[in-house]
Amino acid sequence: MANTDPRVDAYITKSAEFARPILRHLRQLVHKACPAATETVKWGMPFFEYSGGLLCNMASFKQHCSFGFWNASLLQDPAAVLQVKNRTSMGHFERITSLKDLPADKTVLALIREASKLNEQGIRKPAANKEPKAVPPMPPALSTALKKNKKAKANFDQMPPSHRREYIEWIVEAKTDPTRDKRTATTVEWAAEGKSRNWQYKKC
Repeated sequence: MANTDPRVDAYITKSAEFARPILRHLRQLVHKACPAATETVKWGMPFFEYSGGLLCNMASFKQHCSFGFWNASLLQDPAAVLQVKNRTSMGHFERITSLKDLPADKTVLALIREASKLNEQGIRKPAANKEPKAVPPMPPALSTALKKNKKAKANFDQMPPSHRREYIEWIVEAKTDPTRDKRTATTVEWAAEGKSRNWQYKKC
């Protein structure tokens, strides 16, 4: 096959015995439906790219394989074989344990060809538009403690919402009053120094 990657060969060879024929078959279908597709490895698993974008990917696990389309939500799926929502595993054909679990070859080939056309046309799935979480109400004890330390309060008020949220959630999640009091005092101390909640884990 043209446009293959030796890393994909190695991936298939290292996969469990049951997974090898599944991965080889899926690989053949991709190259049959889209001869110009190229192989690569991303996030530790085989991916297929075409026309400047990701096309699909496959992976093997201890007891099953998976196969997914990068733009699955945009595919027509006339045979209704794709699990785009409410999936129980990675991929869009659910858990594949044998070749019998795969849809008919003509169905898979049609989906790959449709996905290829989307890439050719530059159509991509919309980026996730996640609204930032709101900052929870400040605990009264923290509000009082910050008012007693002007520097800490000034720094805390100027922190990004995510940093303030991390501190507040840390305090609220305390299971005992002593722990809550200790976290409140630590928050004021670190805020006075201009530190975020997880400053010790961040590289300088």
